[in-house]
Amino acid sequence: MTDRQPPSSAENARRTEPSANLHTWRAVGDPDVPRFLAGPTARLTEVRRVFRIALEFIRGFRTLHFVGPCVTVFGSARFDEHSPYYAMARTMGAKIAARNLTVMTGGGPGIMEAANRGAREAGGRSIGCNIHLPMEQKPNPYVDRFITFRYFFVRKVMLVKYSLAFVVMPGGLGTLDELFEAATLVQTGKIASFPIVLMGTEYWGPLLEFMRGPMIDAGTISPGDLGSIVVTDDPEVAVCHIERGVDLEAVNRQRRYSKLWWLGET
Repeated sequence: MTDRQPPSSAENARRTEPSANLHTWRAVGDPDVPRFLAGPTARLTEVRRVFRIALEFIRGFRTLHFVGPCVTVFGSARFDEHSPYYAMARTMGAKIAARNLTVMTGGGPGIMEAANRGAREAGGRSIGCNIHLPMEQKPNPYVDRFITFRYFFVRKVMLVKYSLAFVVMPGGLGTLDELFEAATLVQTGKIASFPIVLMGTEYWGPLLEFMRGPMIDAGTISPGDLGSIVVTDDPEVAVCHIERGVDLEAVNRQRRYSKLWWLGET
C-alpha cells in the first residue's frame, strides 16, 4: 500500500469549481445560508439573522402584493427554445395570461423563460422570483417584475401565498422540491383548492407510477392525496383543470389593494 499524497494546488482548485455532475466541495453564492444551516452560532448573530429573514419576507410581500392572482410555472433551466418542453411552457404561459392570471416563475432561463415569454406575448403579467444559487442566473428578458431571495423557505412561502395553482414542467431536484411542497400542503389541509398540473406525461410517468403503486400499497399516502394532481401534455387541459379547481370569478372579485405612495409602493 502506498501513502496517499496530499492533493496539489491544481487539484484543490478543480475541486472548488462546479463539475459536470454538479458535485462541489464548497458552498458558493450567499455565504450566510450555509452558516445559517450549519447549527447554532453566537446569540447576537442569530438575532441579526432573524431580522434579516424578516426583512426578506417584508420585501417579498411589498414586491408581490399587487401582482394579482398568480399561477406559478416550474421547470428546468436547462431546456433551450428548441425543446418541445420549452414550446409547451410558452403556450402554457399564454393560456394562463388569457385567463387574466399572472404567470410567476423562478425568473431564469429554460422553462421559466418560456412561460414568462408566453405571458408577455399574450399581453399578460409576468413575474420572476429568483433564488441565490451557486450557479447564479440572470433574469430572463420577459419578466415585468423580478425579485431575488436569499433563503429557499422565504421564496417558497411567496410562491404559495400568491399562487392559485402550480404548473410543473419537467425539471430537476428544485422542481421536485416545489412539487412535493405543494402536494404536502394540500394533503395536510394547509391550503385548499390548489390544483397541481404535471406537464409531460412521458417524463412524469415513472414518478406517478411509483406514487400510485408502492406508496399507496405501503399506506404512506392515500389515493385521495393525489386528487389535486393531473398529468397532461395539453395546455388547454391544464388550464381547464385549474379553472375547475379555482373559482376564478370569485378570485377576480376579491379586493384589490391600492398602492400607497408614502410607503414607496410603485
